[in-house]
Amino acid sequence: MTNNKPSRRTFLMASLGLTMARVARPSRLPLLTAGQVIDRIKSNVGIPWREQTVDNLIAGTPEIPVKGIAVTMMATLDVLQRADSKGLNMVVTHEPTYYSHQDRTEPVQQDSLYLLKRDFIQQHNMAVFHFHDHWHGHRPDGIATGMIAQLGWEKNADSQNPRLFTFPETTLARFAQGMSAKLGVRTMRVIGDPQLPIKRVMASWGNVSLMPGVPYLAQADVLVVGETHEWELVEYVQDAITSGQKKALIIVGHLLSEQAGMKYCTEWMKGFVSEVPVEFIPAPEPYWRPDKPVK
Repeated sequence: MTNNKPSRRTFLMASLGLTMARVARPSRLPLLTAGQVIDRIKSNVGIPWREQTVDNLIAGTPEIPVKGIAVTMMATLDVLQRADSKGLNMVVTHEPTYYSHQDRTEPVQQDSLYLLKRDFIQQHNMAVFHFHDHWHGHRPDGIATGMIAQLGWEKNADSQNPRLFTFPETTLARFAQGMSAKLGVRTMRVIGDPQLPIKRVMASWGNVSLMPGVPYLAQADVLVVGETHEWELVEYVQDAITSGQKKALIIVGHLLSEQAGMKYCTEWMKGFVSEVPVEFIPAPEPYWRPDKPVK
């Protein structure tokens, strides 16, 4: 008589195969959305989120599934295109996307370039998050931290004033040349005697107005800024030098005076976003010198 019942060994092997199949079958991970990334930024930045801020989702919706994150200083069309080519459809930018600090689009609503940029973002299912106020508000300031690291100024920082640095005495020309090389600046501008002895340096990254530029300058031999109005702080420094004061001003350019801070932001974000790639995409310096044209 034939026994049709499965043997104990057959039953065990079949059970084992089913178990292995369950283990081998990859579980479907939940999609990471742009809104979830923003929530993580808010919970990790270390300061209360402000009611009035430019830090908002400028393009896209919170529900957009994120395939990868590009972190940049400025979401130029070039940066957006490079991010898309890498499969990074969420962009975290320090500076505006639509040509004003508040990303107001009313003045350019009918502008063909604005429409091109807006449509590119929409067609490629991208999300753009403006991350300015709270990255500066992070303790220590995220932009300053990245810039100091890029320049190698950690040991020169004043323990009481995070903007003030002390160096072994050198000339203004040599100091500016060193900064330019470390930041890769093509168009740095310097006001002051090239042979001026420099020891105390005040740095204020990004845009600096007449105030607090004047009190900053009073505390140091040279003030380093990203940009400033030429009819305000630049004129003041020129008059100070003419009056006999031993002062100088270094103008790096806004973009390169903060870009290393967003490189640091990339590493910071990797600490709480692991599901997708997080990559730094630098925005190129917009200026070049006629005697050294860009190749």
